[in-house]
Amino acid sequence: KSPMNNTGQKHVKGVRIRSLNITMFVLSLILFIAVFWTTLRVAQDYNETVQATENYIAWEKSAHQIHVASDYLTEEARLYTQTLNIEHALNYLDELFASQSREKALEFISSRDIKPEFRANLEKAIEYSNALTHKEIYAIRLVAEGLGQDMAAMPGVVQTTSLSAADQALSPEDKFKHARDLMFNSDYAKAKKKIVDALSRFLSQTLTETRQEQIAQTQQLGNMLSAQRIALIGLFLLNAVTFMMIIVLIVRPLQIYAKCIKDDKMFELVGAYEFKHLALTYNDIFAVKEHHDRMLRHKAEHDPLTGLLNRAAFDSLKQLLANEPNPVGLLLVDVDKFKDINDSYGHIMGDKTLCRVAWLLQHAFRTDDFCIRLGGDEFAVIVKGNPPGLEEIIMAKITSINENLKNPAEGLPPTSLSVGVAFSNGGFTDDLYSHADKALYRVKEAGRCGCAFYRAEEDDKQS
Repeated sequence: KSPMNNTGQKHVKGVRIRSLNITMFVLSLILFIAVFWTTLRVAQDYNETVQATENYIAWEKSAHQIHVASDYLTEEARLYTQTLNIEHALNYLDELFASQSREKALEFISSRDIKPEFRANLEKAIEYSNALTHKEIYAIRLVAEGLGQDMAAMPGVVQTTSLSAADQALSPEDKFKHARDLMFNSDYAKAKKKIVDALSRFLSQTLTETRQEQIAQTQQLGNMLSAQRIALIGLFLLNAVTFMMIIVLIVRPLQIYAKCIKDDKMFELVGAYEFKHLALTYNDIFAVKEHHDRMLRHKAEHDPLTGLLNRAAFDSLKQLLANEPNPVGLLLVDVDKFKDINDSYGHIMGDKTLCRVAWLLQHAFRTDDFCIRLGGDEFAVIVKGNPPGLEEIIMAKITSINENLKNPAEGLPPTSLSVGVAFSNGGFTDDLYSHADKALYRVKEAGRCGCAFYRAEEDDKQS
């Protein structure tokens, strides 16, 4: 029986409907506010991730513009010292003071929100660039005076550049020679490398910082998604129909996206319109990131001039093939008298010759062989296996390449290759390189332009 109060009315313990309604309304409002707040935070975190990626893209674009403008200035200044054609000097000065591509890119980067430790490398690049510009203008002044040009007709910066007493006393030919030396000596190359290195460090720092920001934003996004799931579960308990709609349109897409982020994959186009739009935007950013990652990996492993694998890739291949059970062959290749080509025909023709050598090596050897530019005029080819008759095949290939190089087309100077070849019994051994080098030395001793194979009884005796 129900208990009675003093007036005879039944006294029932329990939750009142009105109280329940108020409680449910308050809970619903709290959950709605929670969902709304987490959605805003997700959008904010996403926008911050997009902004970080856009900053990196803008910085890389500006850095590329600096490289292009700097290389253009170098090329025009060098051409002026070589050809003595005033047009190249005017092109140089027009780019430096009118177009100002490099300065505008540096100004754009400097205007961005950059951390002080990052800005230090950027300021070093600017400092090195200004110092190099001074040297280039000095070389232009040397050539202009050597040609006897009217200094009053030259731009002000050339007029105000004073030559040292020793340089002023030089003959015209010596002034031309000194100007070329300033533009082509190792100090100039080192100064250019300092600029590239400083910009590379800056880009590396911004890439690392951007990646860290993306990771942090992703973690924050995951936390917000977890909070949103809790709120959605609460809404399910309040309204099953609403919950089902949320499952289909919000929760499921968010779960898929969280997994895509964890697995580092593109988003699937699922859920409501907003999520599909988010997926498309994220996928665009993801594609840009993947593209730049591939570019960075390619730049790290390939020679920019010839497109062949570089020294770093060669070192990696040595380690990779160290445990190869089958024989490994190594060809060390030198371009004969390459310095004479640079001295007689110029570095541009020298670069074209290197590219021609790289092309011939790539097309002569198999696709699963590794053609590498070790540096300068030194190349290498790594072949796997040593089947019968391989030495004759290699000898025939090198002979064919040398015939091509000695009778060049497209205005290239004639040259040839000296090649030393060695094979291991298995894998890339520690002495494989020295064996190939000894065979190469034997070719050079015999007058270059040829191919020799390492013979222990002959080469070790010579050494």
